[in-house]
Amino acid sequence: MGTVMEDEFVDAELTYIVDDGKPSIRYVDWPEEKHNERLASYEPRRTRILNGRLLENPPELDDFGFKLLKRKSAVSNFYSEEEVKELYYSETAKIIKQESGAKSVHVFDHTVRTPDTSTHKKGWVRSPVRYVHNDYTERSAAQRVNDFFPEKAANLLKRRFAIIQTWRSIGDRVESEPLALCDGKTIPKTGFIRNERRYRDRTAETYHISYNPAHRWYYFPLMTNEELLIFKVFDTSPDVEVRFTAHTAFSDPNTNPNAPARQSIEMRALAFF
Repeated sequence: MGTVMEDEFVDAELTYIVDDGKPSIRYVDWPEEKHNERLASYEPRRTRILNGRLLENPPELDDFGFKLLKRKSAVSNFYSEEEVKELYYSETAKIIKQESGAKSVHVFDHTVRTPDTSTHKKGWVRSPVRYVHNDYTERSAAQRVNDFFPEKAANLLKRRFAIIQTWRSIGDRVESEPLALCDGKTIPKTGFIRNERRYRDRTAETYHISYNPAHRWYYFPLMTNEELLIFKVFDTSPDVEVRFTAHTAFSDPNTNPNAPARQSIEMRALAFF
C-alpha cells in the first residue's frame, strides 16, 4: 500500500451493540429509578473500512446518506460557544439547505468532541462516540420538531422533514479517531436497538446498531478543517433510497502514536421540505 490517503481500506475494530431483542435503558438524573436500568452489551467486530476518497463516483446525500464537501469556515475559535452560535450556525444552515434542497433549515445543537478531557465543558465539549449508532429514532426525531416548533409542529409533521448533521475537524486535520460512516443502502431494516436515556422530565432516544456483514463502511482519511462531512440521521421521505446512516469514531491502525488528539465539531439541524 502507499500513503494513508492512497490506501484502499483499513481493517479496524468497530463496537456494535449485541441484539438481545430489548432496548437499552439508562436513568440519567433519576436515582430512584436506577434499579430499573437495563444496560446493553457491546462487542468489537473487525471491519473493513473503505477509503471514500477513492470512490469513482463521490457519495451523495440521498445515495449513501453522506457526502464530503470542501467548505472553509469563517469561525476562528470553535471552542468559543458564542462565535459558533453567531457564525457557524448560519454557515451550517446555508450548506444543509443547499445540499438537501430543503425549503428551510433550523440548526438546533452542536457538540465539540476531543479525547483531551482538559477542554471538556458540560453539555457541549465531549469525548468521541465509539460505538455504531444513529442519533435519532422515529419518536425522538418527531419530538425535536415539537420541542422547537410547538405551535407549528402538527402541520410540520404532516410534511417531509429530515435531521441532517455535519462534521468538521477543528484541528489542522484528523490524524486520530476518524469518523466512519455506513452506506445507508447496506443497512438492513433490522438490528436497530433503542437506546433510552431517561431523565425526570423527558426521554432521549437514539438507535444503537447491531452487527451485520452487509454493512459497507467508509472513511475519509486525514480530513482537513476546510472539509466537511454532511450526513443524514433521519428522513421521512419514502421516495429517497437512503433515509439514515450509521456512524462511529474508530481507532485507525495507521495512526502515528504521537498523532495529535482529534478535535471535531458536529452540528444537528432540522430540514423542512
